Amino acid sequence: MIKNIAGTLDFNKAREALKGVAAETKLIYSPVFSKESENEIYIKPENLQVTGSFKVRGAYNKISKLSNEDKSKGIITSSAGNHAQGVALSAQKLGIKATIVMPTSTPLLKINATKSYGADVVLAGNVYDDAYREAKRLQEQYGYTFVHAFDDLDVIEGQGTIALEIIDELSDVEYILVPIGGGGLISGISIAAKRLNPNIKIIGVEPIGAASMIKALEMNKVTALDRVVTIADGCAVGKAGVSTYEIVKDYVDDIITISDDELMDAFLILLENHKLIAENSGLLSLAASKKLDIKDKKVVCVVSGGNIDVLSINMLINHGLVTRGRRFSFTMNVEDKPGQLSKITQILGSQNANIIELSHDRYKGDNKFADVELEVAVITESHEHIERIIKDFNDNGFEINRI
Repeated sequence: MIKNIAGTLDFNKAREALKGVAAETKLIYSPVFSKESENEIYIKPENLQVTGSFKVRGAYNKISKLSNEDKSKGIITSSAGNHAQGVALSAQKLGIKATIVMPTSTPLLKINATKSYGADVVLAGNVYDDAYREAKRLQEQYGYTFVHAFDDLDVIEGQGTIALEIIDELSDVEYILVPIGGGGLISGISIAAKRLNPNIKIIGVEPIGAASMIKALEMNKVTALDRVVTIADGCAVGKAGVSTYEIVKDYVDDIITISDDELMDAFLILLENHKLIAENSGLLSLAASKKLDIKDKKVVCVVSGGNIDVLSINMLINHGLVTRGRRFSFTMNVEDKPGQLSKITQILGSQNANIIELSHDRYKGDNKFADVELEVAVITESHEHIERIIKDFNDNGFEINRI
């Protein structure tokens, strides 16, 4: 049944419709991810797309097909941010009124960006599914056309244009890794890619704390998760789409799950080596590239978006430095007497560890009358470097506690 429906999708026509609206992002070869995965890794940088994500492809394709009567009534959607911006920009270009319902957890950057395209923004609920229910209520009340973020064949058709571009540039691609939220992106890419080359393997990637598609496959039906916990807000979907589930079941070869720590690590690698910024959900494919049980294959990782606020960037950088052994924080109790702090800094200096934070509190020591507590953060080179620092302190009679 789903294969018959999938056969009606015209990705070439969608690609033509998107000319002048969405950019055809070019593949970027990644030496560092290639080395870490032992494969030939290419990045499909949809974080550099118009509105900062792939979502404009599906949104514009859907909205451009509406009748004049439906366009005159206006459109509505629910979104964690990227689909919202895609819908808002598409509506602006087509001269249509747009209302966007977003979860209250949506980053301010995405809310403001959506408003900048002229859309009316309504905040409702904590996760996507709450926002979806409110959008459907408003649709019934005002007669809007609902533009689903992922469970819509016209939207899926638009997202599938990514596969055409990938194969145009890298005709012998063997694997394509795709983030999964509701499943619209991977549905379009998997159908389009396998239509051109059935041997291409499509691997989905979900956050461990929001693996709604894996849940659906395990239960043999679309099933809501009990809870959603992930820093990948763009993929914080508690229930996979009905159509997307059927497509994934038939067209996707495997799904990998990724932890928040793995996303933060991928963020730092991408930033330092490619000078690119991606949002957490967009990083899923790159984080998964190191978990593939294959070698020497040509792999494309779809980086689905780059809309992230400055505070989140700071958090990701700091955590990424910690996980890669580039930042080391610790506390220690020392005697409250002259010269102790000098000894500490001498040890760190001899180890070439640069101090970036140091606090001295005589009221936190184990013995408040004789000891003080130091809290120190230093820049380091690796986990091995950290172990050498710890050993040097221990050899000099100091005991430290990692934070």
